Amino acid sequence: MHTDLDQPAREQITLVGVLHALSDPTRLAVLRQLDARGETLCGRLDVAVAKSTLSQHLRVLREAGVTMTRPEGTQRWLSVRRDDLEATFPGLLDVVLAAAAQTTEVGPAPTVPMPMGTG
Repeated sequence: MHTDLDQPAREQITLVGVLHALSDPTRLAVLRQLDARGETLCGRLDVAVAKSTLSQHLRVLREAGVTMTRPEGTQRWLSVRRDDLEATFPGLLDVVLAAAAQTTEVGPAPTVPMPMGTG
């Protein structure tokens, strides 16, 4: 990738980097939106964080190789690097998206208190 943005080539994408990038609820929300909509302008993402915080999340996704950022004038278009991720880690993206959808729709699993003396 030849832009002024730090975007790894397919062979530079690592499992640790991808899993780290996908470990945050805001980044998962971004991923779900991009996957559903296709290429989207940064400013059209529906996330409840400040612009500066969103920029950091987008940087993590981009540097991990999860998303591609395409500058066009003063705007930046985002998309999921589905082909690269599927070639590198077959099925991972679909599993993560399915789990994220289930967690969002159902809510987090309830916590079960540990009996005293077992922890």
